[in-house]
Amino acid sequence: MNPVLIDFGPITIHSYGFFIAAGFLLGLSVAMHQAKQKNLDHKLVPDLGFYIILSAIVGSRLLYILLEPAYFLEHPLQIFQFWKGGLVFLGGAILAALACLVILRRKNQPFWPWADAFAPGIAAGQAVGRLGCLMAGCCYGKACSLPWAITFTLPNSLAPINVPLHPTQVYHSLAGVITLIILLAVRNKLPRPGQLFALLLMLYSMFRFVIEFFRGDFRGYLGFLSVTQWVAAALLLIGLTIFIKARSS
Repeated sequence: MNPVLIDFGPITIHSYGFFIAAGFLLGLSVAMHQAKQKNLDHKLVPDLGFYIILSAIVGSRLLYILLEPAYFLEHPLQIFQFWKGGLVFLGGAILAALACLVILRRKNQPFWPWADAFAPGIAAGQAVGRLGCLMAGCCYGKACSLPWAITFTLPNSLAPINVPLHPTQVYHSLAGVITLIILLAVRNKLPRPGQLFALLLMLYSMFRFVIEFFRGDFRGYLGFLSVTQWVAAALLLIGLTIFIKARSS
């Protein structure tokens, strides 16, 4: 695992940024395919994608900063160095969803069919993007002695070095793959607009809640759970509410 993918003279490509970009492009491709199948104006996907990536970066970075305000008060210039790691998916997802809601309303487009179209793409992007976390060493796990534990050895890694850790980045990536498979398998069995997106929220939040118990990086705590777990629990309730309301409509 190397935080720097390519370092050739003046050209430096960080692994984290590369896989985040790759996940984003894959997600857009999947979303465009789904939009075509739902007879939506798939030409809007690139425009929506621009606002999604912009709001997702801002939202995910903002939540990461809010979890460690003392550190960033001491190192304010690092606030903008998101390509080195430090993006919280939940923060990006929330702000991106709000941005899409505003844009789709301005274009007189139905929100829930579009949300369903983007749901598999979000899962696919999550699966690939988490490989960037693995390369950079962020979102690392607790120390363990399991056969599949991973050990970071490079000093520029964001994870503790020379310590066997839970490969939580891989857990997150596999969760994205499983979520994608489930969404694609049931997408034609959930005819009500909003149900597929609701299922994405429920699956993601359940996976995230469980994986949090194996995370070793600090994310802030409220009582006996991390801040992220409380947010995941809230997303689970939101997803369940959307699913029930869509089913009864």
